[in-house]
Amino acid sequence: MDNSVRIDKWLWAVRAFKTRSMAAEACRSGKITVDGQPVKPSREIKINDTVQIFVHPQFTRTLVVLENLTNRVSAKIVSSYAKDITPEEEFQKLKKYNEIIWEKRDRGIGRPTKKERRMIVKMKDL
Repeated sequence: MDNSVRIDKWLWAVRAFKTRSMAAEACRSGKITVDGQPVKPSREIKINDTVQIFVHPQFTRTLVVLENLTNRVSAKIVSSYAKDITPEEEFQKLKKYNEIIWEKRDRGIGRPTKKERRMIVKMKDL
């Protein structure tokens, strides 16, 4: 393989994003950094580069490039191309964030009414 590959293509190939256009948009909006520097989608990455993905305001995922690839691979073998070095504290923050914004509804009570839905949306915006 080549010595380097585009960051948007690599992020899509290791399943960090569902589509390549989503990966490119994340690069353009400043949510992707390589070795601490914000990057454009055309940025070439090399082996041992550290890629940070700012998913939520509270969560940052960190990957190390182990091998370059241009084609999407199965989820089972992603670990041979990218090493996830995200600290455990980040996952705890994400779990806490998801618990806060999740609305618990009892089974069998049906869909929320219009008034309940507005309250749910208002709680998520806080």
